[in-house]
Amino acid sequence: MNVLVTGGCGFIGSNLVKYLRRARPEWTIVNLDKLTYAGNLETLKELEGDPQHIFVRGDVANRELVDHLMALHGIDAVMHLAAESHVDRSILGPDAFVKTNVLGTQHLLEASRERGIKRFLMVSTDEVYGSLGPTGAFTEHSPLQPSSPYSASKTSSDLLALAWHHTYGLDVVVTRCSNNYGRYQFPEKLIPLMVVNALHDKPLPVYGDGANVRDWLHVDDHCSALLVALEKGRAGQVYNIGGNSERRNIDIVKAILGLLGKPESLIKFVKDRPGHDKRYAIDPTKIRTELGWTPAHTFEQGIQATVRWYVDNAAWWERVMSGAYRQYFDTQYKTRLNG
Repeated sequence: MNVLVTGGCGFIGSNLVKYLRRARPEWTIVNLDKLTYAGNLETLKELEGDPQHIFVRGDVANRELVDHLMALHGIDAVMHLAAESHVDRSILGPDAFVKTNVLGTQHLLEASRERGIKRFLMVSTDEVYGSLGPTGAFTEHSPLQPSSPYSASKTSSDLLALAWHHTYGLDVVVTRCSNNYGRYQFPEKLIPLMVVNALHDKPLPVYGDGANVRDWLHVDDHCSALLVALEKGRAGQVYNIGGNSERRNIDIVKAILGLLGKPESLIKFVKDRPGHDKRYAIDPTKIRTELGWTPAHTFEQGIQATVRWYVDNAAWWERVMSGAYRQYFDTQYKTRLNG
């Protein structure tokens, strides 16, 4: 197949592109990414010269570009990951979230419908469900109750995708995952931020009392689930993807400090952010029973490997934090384009 992956230079997207090249080496991956602050082409350096990985810098909201790519490369399926995704940033500036996550998805859906795409995989988040009480877990039938501009924009994109299936017959599958972690995650997210700050003996900022609970999913397990959903999922269905690894934020932070041999005195509790959901938990029964997917990583295995990766790959996150990673596109591509 020829697959269009949007957002393929982000954290989950870049891991997915590399996973697909390993798992389905006969496929051609067209990687469309705008290269915003969270998009890092350098993460895919190992795919330089690979004729079956075609990178295109561009916006999913650019309908003309999307139409051109689908026709030029004979796209069979779309895996739509491109999104503005940080809750704090959505609170400060919601406009970009509506433009990319809502309008960008609508443009992509229309292009896919007109092209006759065989499958459109809409990659979403458990945050569309809002906040849980102390018990229970989100199922695919849980009500959608987003509480931030980010989660509201993702809810909108989910509903648009499902509407394109029910109204126009576009083959759509929606996945909603719990919190991802692993290598190559932008250092504003909880786990890499805490690792980096601890390595520098800087304060580790924890919102509120640190009792917010998330269900953690290793990014490799998420990638394997996305491939299963793409190939085996039923059209018009939603599949929740979770790691069965609920942890309080404060416990995550303490585990990281323990792995690094750093004191818990580095923890600094800060004022909670507005509308901070208290607890998320995913029930992945449907994708396990229908599609046979199970996660391969326990949280204990995954967090140890992740912390070790950040320790061993300081050059990567130092370039991200300095902004030097942005030079990679200019060095590798812009001169060729201008030439």
